[in-house]
Formats: sequence, C-alpha cells, structure tokens
Amino acid sequence: MTRRSVDLEEAEPASFEELRVRDCSIKRTLDVIGEKWTLLVLREAFYGAGRFEQFLANVGCARTLLSERLATLVEHGVLQREPYREAGQRERHQYLLTEKGHDLFAALVALMHWGDRWEAGPDGGPVVVRHRDCNQPVHVELRCAHDHRVFEVEETESGPRPGPTDVSSSSPG
Repeated sequence: MTRRSVDLEEAEPASFEELRVRDCSIKRTLDVIGEKWTLLVLREAFYGAGRFEQFLANVGCARTLLSERLATLVEHGVLQREPYREAGQRERHQYLLTEKGHDLFAALVALMHWGDRWEAGPDGGPVVVRHRDCNQPVHVELRCAHDHRVFEVEETESGPRPGPTDVSSSSPG
C-alpha cells in the first residue's frame, strides 16, 4: 500500500465541500484544455484544421509549444493522430477530433459568445456559427432534464451527486 492510500483509508469521510474542491470536474477539464494555446488549437480543429502546418499558421505559437499541446490533446483522447501521405511526400500525421473532442464544441461556442459580448467591439466578434440546415446563428443555452431553460445562476443549486461520493453520512456524529 502506498502512503497516499493509507492516508485516505484512515481519513474521516470527506465532506461535500472537500469533495467538491478535491475532485472538481472543472479543474480536471482545465488540466487538459485550460491553457490559451490549447483552446486555440481546439478552435482551429473545429474550423477544420487537421494538419500541423494548418494549426501553426493560425494558432500563432511556437512549433515546440504546438507539438506539446497536440500531444496533450492526443494523450487525453481529445484528438486522434492519423497518418496520411501526399503523393511523393513522406508520411505525416493529421489530428482529428474524437467524440471527446466534439463534446467541447458547445463550450468553445459559449466562450466565443462571451468574448463577443464582453471583449469585442460593439458589433461583436468576426465569426458567426450558423446551423447548416437553416443558416441561422446558433447559441448555447442551459436546460434542465425537464427541458426548462435556465437563464441565471440563481435559478440553480449545486449539491453532491448521489452514489459513491454520497457524503450524507459523513457529517460529524
């Protein structure tokens, strides 16, 4: 047994606050994608880039940094590295969004909309994401399981997830 596992076994059950901070999904997500260049790589992947030189031309970071960011996204299953070869050229690799990567689309659109509203000029940003079938702009919205639209954080509450992390019995007795 490692020291860490002994400490965890001997520790009192964690409170919801301790679990919320220690096992935070936002922190785990930021550990993978929470760096400026990584988000810009994802932006380019959503715009259709797949080859290293395409990313390099549009992201604006050094080659070594781009290589590191692409490797991190591949390591975490956000991008998949696939070989390709153009006629007369050596084999190279392209980077394709995985299902896990595609799941970040709404988050990037939400970040773009926030930037359009709060950081761009009065006309907003230069890009509009449109639905291909009807050509109307898309927007991100929150809805509960009963399909009610959530407009403000005050309309929500956060609490422990039922199951293995249930902390209802961990209050001091």
